[in-house]
Amino acid sequence: MDELIVRIKARLSTTPPAAAPSAVLTIGRYEFDHPRQRLLLGTHEEVLTHREAELLKCLYDQRNQVLERATVLQELWGNDSFFNGRSLDVFITRLRRYLKDDPQVQIVNVRGIGYKLIW
Repeated sequence: MDELIVRIKARLSTTPPAAAPSAVLTIGRYEFDHPRQRLLLGTHEEVLTHREAELLKCLYDQRNQVLERATVLQELWGNDSFFNGRSLDVFITRLRRYLKDDPQVQIVNVRGIGYKLIW
């Protein structure tokens, strides 16, 4: 846990302050309205659960970078037990299904480490 805190502090000290975040994020051809938990592609709207929206936001924030499985489990579930790990796998499968209509958007497994959102 101490190592995670040190890493976060180091990352924050090197990251410039961000501009005010937009409510709607663009993921490929999709629009992701995080506060309303909506994923839009044209006129098709998918309503996400709270955990799906939080997971997609984590992936978006780390896009094109590996998001470690343990980090996601700690942030969203509070621990990395086997059962929570299986739940994470289910949520990743659901997000892949929601994002399937844009072939450029992918959630890729990085074996033994975690996931990467690319487009």
